[in-house]
Amino acid sequence: MSPVLANAYLNRFDQWVENTLIPAHTRGDKRRANPTYAVTNERAHWLGKHGRHAAARALRAQAKAMPSIDPYDPDYRRLRYVRYADDWLLGFAGPRAEAEAIKRQVAEFLHDELKLDLSAPKTLITHARTEAAHFLGYEVGVLHQNTARDQAGRRIINGVIGLTVPPAVVRTKCTSYLAHGKPMHRAERLHDSVFSIVEQYQAEFRGVVEYYRLAYNVHRFTRLKWVMEQSLTKTLAHKLQISVPKVYDRFGALLHTPNGSYTGLQVTVERPNKPALVATWGGIPLKRNLEVTLDDQPPRVWNTRTDLEQRLLANTCELCDSRQHVEVHHIRALRNLTNMGRAEKPAWVRMMATRRRKTLVVCRTCHMDIQHGRPLRRVTT
Repeated sequence: MSPVLANAYLNRFDQWVENTLIPAHTRGDKRRANPTYAVTNERAHWLGKHGRHAAARALRAQAKAMPSIDPYDPDYRRLRYVRYADDWLLGFAGPRAEAEAIKRQVAEFLHDELKLDLSAPKTLITHARTEAAHFLGYEVGVLHQNTARDQAGRRIINGVIGLTVPPAVVRTKCTSYLAHGKPMHRAERLHDSVFSIVEQYQAEFRGVVEYYRLAYNVHRFTRLKWVMEQSLTKTLAHKLQISVPKVYDRFGALLHTPNGSYTGLQVTVERPNKPALVATWGGIPLKRNLEVTLDDQPPRVWNTRTDLEQRLLANTCELCDSRQHVEVHHIRALRNLTNMGRAEKPAWVRMMATRRRKTLVVCRTCHMDIQHGRPLRRVTT
């Protein structure tokens, strides 16, 4: 189901969840204090006051492992809902029996009102502390770390909902660059220029990392970065017929970014009377960023069967031969060119289809015409 169709069809489901289901399963302003925690702290204070410091420290250590609020407060319930296209997630603070009842209510509404059935293998009830839920490629669970504290000594992580990178994602992303468990060179890229090889590796790594910026453990992609860097340097070594250490000697650079300086690789292609083309590997921080916008269309990777560097160096629009403000137009897949209706295809579509290319070097005027679906002003058909 397409996102637009899902949004239109499931709007009634959204309204029902927000106006009926959530109010019915939400109560209480906050959880009550945990009486065991309070008693333990009071006892530790009394022991310390009477000189029994060792026993007081032992009780304080016990209290630090206890929740300060009652996680089983019968007068507190919360239900939260999030949906993206036809994927949705309900988060419930309460007993499993009530979670089962909510699932039955959802199934009845979808069946009776929208003629939809829940998928049994995909519609699961999990405990967020012991088994993370999977949503849009992330793992969603409850964080727990007694040693993470604020300046006042209060625990700040326990009970917080957090997004994490599933271990399987890292393993899967590494697979394309491994052979027999070791990083390998990519033989299919040896015909590309050094510039294109480096730029493609960087685009692939950036696309993965940017998608998972919301995760607490985005640093887990350190493994992917190492594997891809080994594969990149081996690919460049095979292409240039040099050793891997010489690749670092030739292209190693200190990359200055808004997030600090990083060691990486840099390839520069000089152009007469224009800024040089620069491709870099590295400089992407593996740090969580809550302000990032989740992008379900990561940066497109240039077509490996053509050398985009040479076309950029030509500095000529491939539609109108203009040399002013040359840019690159991308499409996600060649099959998209055949799904544009039965009317006569525009000149740029025919050119990309004929060349079997997912990129087209164009001037800014032609690019704007393409983006807005207008006839090309500088091209006569």
